[in-house]
Amino acid sequence: MGEIKEAKATLIGGMKFEGWAGSGHTVMMDAEEVHGGEGAGFRPMELLLVGLAGCTAMDVISILRKKRQDVTGLEVRVRGERADEHPKVYKNIEIEYIVTGHDVEEKAVARAIELSTDKYCGATATLRHTAEIKISYKIVDGD
Repeated sequence: MGEIKEAKATLIGGMKFEGWAGSGHTVMMDAEEVHGGEGAGFRPMELLLVGLAGCTAMDVISILRKKRQDVTGLEVRVRGERADEHPKVYKNIEIEYIVTGHDVEEKAVARAIELSTDKYCGATATLRHTAEIKISYKIVDGD
């Protein structure tokens, strides 16, 4: 049997919910004002994109460190386009990696992203069932 993760959402009031994960961390979620919310927290579908960005970012930085690349910064930007009809799944997702460092090898960056995308990142593996995922990256020399 696989690893079990737990999460819950508890109503605070209006459309505001506190999200909780088994790790003990919490996050505030709320609907847009047009849907009865106050805009006081993340939208749940935004959290999917944040989770995707974090999942692949952790893979990539770990792999680049193992490859002894002198990375001083990593930013992963994710942009998702949702379907017009319910359940409004993400149909297109763009992931851009911005790697900053000194003499970072392009081959190492490309391989780290490939390993994350094809082997390690469970968020990517889950979302690719509904969305076309496009990957890009750039390497910036410096701190």
